[in-house]
Formats: sequence, C-alpha cells, structure tokens
Amino acid sequence: MSKKLIAYFSAQGTTAAVAKKLAEACGGDLYEIKPQVPYSRADLNWNDKTSRTSVEMRDTSFRPAIADNNAHVEDYDVIFLGFPIWWYIAPTIINTFLEAYDFSGKTIVLFATSGGSGFGKTVRGIKGSVAPSCTIIQGKLLNAPQSTASLKAWVESLNV
Repeated sequence: MSKKLIAYFSAQGTTAAVAKKLAEACGGDLYEIKPQVPYSRADLNWNDKTSRTSVEMRDTSFRPAIADNNAHVEDYDVIFLGFPIWWYIAPTIINTFLEAYDFSGKTIVLFATSGGSGFGKTVRGIKGSVAPSCTIIQGKLLNAPQSTASLKAWVESLNV
C-alpha cells in the first residue's frame, strides 16, 4: 500500500471540502496549498479582466507565491492534487507548488472542482512543472457531493 498525500488549493472552500473527504476515504494526509497573499472576492472575479486571477491566468509563466514549502512530498508515493478549474486549466499556483518539489518517480492523481468546465488542457499545462519520470493521472471532476464510500471505490479503482 502506498503512502498518499492529498494536496489541494481551494479559493472558496469547495475543493477543500472534497479534499478532506478524499483524505478520509483513502487514509491520506492533507496539505493545503495556500497563497502567500490570499485571494479576495474581487481577486476571484473572472468577469473583471483586471482582477488578480484574470491577470494571472493570461500569463502562463506567472507563479503566485505559496505561503510555505512544508508538504514533504518526498515522504509519499502518490499525491492526489486538487484544485478548482480556472479557464479550463489548473490555477497557476498549482505550477508554483509542483515546481517547489521534486516529483521524480511519483504518481500524481488530479481531482478538480468546476463551475462548468472540464479538465480541458490541465494535464498539458502542468506537465512541464514536474520531472519527466512523474506520472500524471487526469483523475476526475468531483463537483457533486461525494460519499466517503464512492471516493474510496474510486481510489481503489486507480490501483495506485
């Protein structure tokens, strides 16, 4: 059995709720990816082209600073990585997180929440932020309320 980390970024609490339930379902450890400067409601207004998130997502090289580097990914075999989908990809803070650690030989399973879009180009957008020997599994969108049993079944179906 592999040791699992559930690392997540949650702007408004939706992804956090899923991550906590997923950790319970698979017996994994939780780690919250926190921005050094928290996002305000105005920052998250995707209808405003000058909002912080709009500006960040237009520049794929932008890397928002994270509050700490205490995830200890070296202690884990499998990392479940959760985030809200923004503009059909992961928020750039996910790239910041991935570039802060060595994921060589690790398996990353993505899970996401979304107001309406799918994974889009998410895997392509983060693949360059990890070592080539890192395996990325697209995983699934977990928008609807999830039971612990359904999450456990999903994790077991992955054989990770």
